[in-house]
Amino acid sequence: MRLRAPFALLGAALLVLVGPPLLTPGSGTETGTQIPGLRFMVPNTPGGGYDITARTAAKNAEDAGLTHDIEVFNLPGAGGTVGLTRLVSEHGNGKLAMSMGLGVVGAARSNDAPTTLAETTPIARLTEEQDVVVVSKDSPYKTIDQLVDAWKDAPGKLPVGGGSAPGGPDHLAPMLMAEAAGIAPRQVNYVPFDGGGELLASILGDKVAFGVSGVGEYLDQIRAGELRLLAVTGPERVPGLDAPTLEESGYDVDFTNWRGVVAPPGLSDAEREKLTRLFEELHASEEWQESLEKNGWDDAFLTGEEFGDFLTAQDERVVSVLKELGL
Repeated sequence: MRLRAPFALLGAALLVLVGPPLLTPGSGTETGTQIPGLRFMVPNTPGGGYDITARTAAKNAEDAGLTHDIEVFNLPGAGGTVGLTRLVSEHGNGKLAMSMGLGVVGAARSNDAPTTLAETTPIARLTEEQDVVVVSKDSPYKTIDQLVDAWKDAPGKLPVGGGSAPGGPDHLAPMLMAEAAGIAPRQVNYVPFDGGGELLASILGDKVAFGVSGVGEYLDQIRAGELRLLAVTGPERVPGLDAPTLEESGYDVDFTNWRGVVAPPGLSDAEREKLTRLFEELHASEEWQESLEKNGWDDAFLTGEEFGDFLTAQDERVVSVLKELGL
């Protein structure tokens, strides 16, 4: 994730693979991407960003012939830290991977989780995307300025929903937006949901005044007219979507989210390299590149030690920004 002025930070997630190796061309045997019995954990509810990314990646891997019979399963709870704890407990299991991102980084901090991402095996960062500020089609707010004006008048009476725990992207984005608008972050009535899927129902039902989530999670609802898009949080407008950036609307926020994959601790070098190779081949596939464009995801591919260093830096930035915002 990426943030700008006065913060620079952070800124979603992935797959699983299974099945006996095939000996036909294009099966993944040539590059060693077949991992029989591999499972891919999604640490939040169906319909969220981690879930969409994981299921997309799994299908793309199958379609590209890299593996087959991929299993993707959900283990939600506590902003992703229930899944994180499960992953860390599977020490040495080279057939398990977990979709994750900035939300898990923040949740591990805000929930004082018993396990940390530093205990996992970093595999790959896959994507980066902007957050969107959305309201229901029946909302009285037609523009971002109308929303912010009402928010400034009564910050505590306009609940904002996000698909991540405090410290995650859907929490940090509106907090930075509030600060840029002259609203004290501590006055914001933030309502956390366990993923964008849970959040969606509350936005559509006007249970929250507005919601903040990843662009890829709500593209269908925006295009169908069920959600009204007021602004995007990144540095540029999203192609195909008619909404300004927060910056061009006068709010000094430049924020993006990211998603990646980690595995349990204690893997052998061969197991770690094989998982990494699978995602390298997925990243290079035509199927995955088409999915990036379709879902509005930016390519942010990074593997191994560099991804591990990135995770450490993201953890430090989450702590720094929460302190700076007085949260």
